[in-house]
Amino acid sequence: MSTGLILHPDGHPRCWWPGTDPLYVAYHDTEWGVPEHDDRALYEKLILDGFQAGLSWITILRRRDGFRSAFAGFEPEAIARFGPAEVEALMQDTGIIRNRAKIEATIRSARAWLAIQERGPGFSAFLWDFVDGRPLQTKAETRAEIPTETEISRKMSKALKAEGFGFCGPTIVYAFMQAVGMLNDHLVGCCRHAPCAALPGPGGLGVRT
Repeated sequence: MSTGLILHPDGHPRCWWPGTDPLYVAYHDTEWGVPEHDDRALYEKLILDGFQAGLSWITILRRRDGFRSAFAGFEPEAIARFGPAEVEALMQDTGIIRNRAKIEATIRSARAWLAIQERGPGFSAFLWDFVDGRPLQTKAETRAEIPTETEISRKMSKALKAEGFGFCGPTIVYAFMQAVGMLNDHLVGCCRHAPCAALPGPGGLGVRT
C-alpha cells in the first residue's frame, strides 16, 4: 500500500484509489486510462469531473445513470436548450448533485461544445491536440509521483475556460486527462498499466514514451 498498489483477491495488483469497491474496481479496470475520442463522451466526462469537485469520484460514479437521465443523455444539443425551468427541475432531482453553479455551467459548456463542433474538427481533436494526439506514458511507480496538475492541464484548462466551459480548473482537467486516457497514470506495477500503454489514441496514433 505504501507504493500505492493494492493486491486484490484475484491476484492482480491495482492502483490504490478504487480500493475494493466492486463498482470502482470495474471502472478502474475497464474505463480509466482507456483513450476516449468520442466528442460527446468527452463532454460527459468533463462535466462529471466538474461535478466531482469537492467530492470523491465514487460519489459521482454511483449517480452516473441519474446524471445521464437528468441531462438528456449528455447530448450537448439538448442541454444547450435548457432554460430556467430545466435548471429548477434539476435542482429538485435527487439523482444528481444539486449544485446550481455546476448545473448552469453544464449548460454553458454545452453551448461552448457546440461552438467548437461547428467550426471543426471537433471537441476530441481540440482536446487531444494538447498531447499531440497520442497518450502520454507517465510511468509512475508510486502514488507520490502522480501530480494533481501539470503544465499541459493548465494550458487545457485555460483554453477550455476561454471557450466558455466552467468547472474546468487545472486539477479537474488533470483528473479528466487521466480518466480519458490522454495520459496513462496507472502505476507501473498495476495490472492495467501495460494494457493501457498498448492502446492507441484517436486515429490510430500510437503511444509515445
